[in-house]
Amino acid sequence: MFVKQLEVGNLAVFAYIVGCKETGEGLVIDPASETDRIISISNENGIHIKYIVNTHSHIDHTMGNADMIAKTGAKIVIHENERDLLTKQPSFLLSMFASKPSPPADITVKEGDTINIGKLSLNVILTPGHSPGGITLHLNGYLFTGDTLFVGGVGRTDVPGGSWPVLLGSIKTKLLTFPDETIIMPGHNYGYASTSTVKQEKDLNPFIKDTV
Repeated sequence: MFVKQLEVGNLAVFAYIVGCKETGEGLVIDPASETDRIISISNENGIHIKYIVNTHSHIDHTMGNADMIAKTGAKIVIHENERDLLTKQPSFLLSMFASKPSPPADITVKEGDTINIGKLSLNVILTPGHSPGGITLHLNGYLFTGDTLFVGGVGRTDVPGGSWPVLLGSIKTKLLTFPDETIIMPGHNYGYASTSTVKQEKDLNPFIKDTV
């Protein structure tokens, strides 16, 4: 298994390359920017990007989709609740971020689905609260949490479709039920470290430690 965390662009977004080293199939999670760098690192490690998985539709996570597709032919995967939002970005946001519109999703997923690359299967967990169809991906002791859970923080809920009670429920009833040693791979580099564990977030995250 190959897992690479990359901070890309100017918004501290983490993109992830995940690949099956036996078959060379892989995917990229949230290719927000620096697509040439993402592809170069994938190629250097023998990984062919088959899918682009967006944890949610917000532009800071999806604005590299068009370039990534043009350069790799990868298919976009997103939760069914985010499908329409992906292609309905307001024009002022596209202008603000100097972003190309994302192409539509090729594949939509729902809670309990799996995304298969080679001999690896990533499990789809619906974790709304930051966005209606925000997802977390689970793979072999890793949780790729998007903007649901950060290192020492949580996603914003003062955005369209956001809800603090819903977000807290996603974190408490789903993410924090994984074993303590499970590694948290967040969607932004906002914390004191680039990764964490379920136990560290239970013990140290000020937004949730007194609610667990």
